[in-house]
Amino acid sequence: MVSTPRMQHLYSLGLAGHDQVNRAFGGGLPTGSLVVIEGQYGAGKTTLARRFAYGLCEQSQTVTYLSTEHGLGPFLSQMRSLSYDVQKSLLRRELLYLFGNLGDGNPDEQPELLSKLQGAQQLWQSDVVLLDTFSDILLYDPTVSSLVSATTQRHAIQRIISFFRRITATGTTIVLLVSPSGLPEQILEPLRAVGDVLLDITVTGGGRQRQRQINVRRFAGMGQQVADQIGFSIRPNTGIVINTSQVVRR
Repeated sequence: MVSTPRMQHLYSLGLAGHDQVNRAFGGGLPTGSLVVIEGQYGAGKTTLARRFAYGLCEQSQTVTYLSTEHGLGPFLSQMRSLSYDVQKSLLRRELLYLFGNLGDGNPDEQPELLSKLQGAQQLWQSDVVLLDTFSDILLYDPTVSSLVSATTQRHAIQRIISFFRRITATGTTIVLLVSPSGLPEQILEPLRAVGDVLLDITVTGGGRQRQRQINVRRFAGMGQQVADQIGFSIRPNTGIVINTSQVVRR
């Protein structure tokens, strides 16, 4: 893992009496950072991001959560099943939840969600913005999916990254959830390279033998030391549980 410890304000992930998530991540997410969470579908990216959102709101941070999969009703139902009650945060406007409808799969009717996102000023005024799943936005947005050559695809993703950097320069932390399935390397690699925090979630086994692991590839601006590997599980009525026996440090 490449690490760059330095004195920097952190957005605490809270819930110290509930779980070990904040401790596992060194005290929180660095202010003004770009966080990339990579993993296949079903790896646990969304549940981890929702734990981040809940804990941040409990610490009175403002959060924007954009989902390409679920409207508000299913989101609230799933959060309750994890004991992550965010209704008060929504009412207090600490949490702004948005559903990014990607349409019915017809390329001629796909919304240009990227341009809409970049023009939505209120979305970027939160302390932390989570885009779940950012790779789906890239795959379905016609301004990106219609590009054929590797060069034009790289230029397109660099323009998006430049926009993100303008946002993080104001102190906002952006969390991108990325599934590598279907994304060309010329888009995926720049995202990996630019992330201040780069996490890769892997899953082994199945059923009761299933093991989930966060591989910490990079963590610039950490508070306390962050381990190279963080094992975790997802439990009903509990949410994310850090498996302390599976935390590997150098």
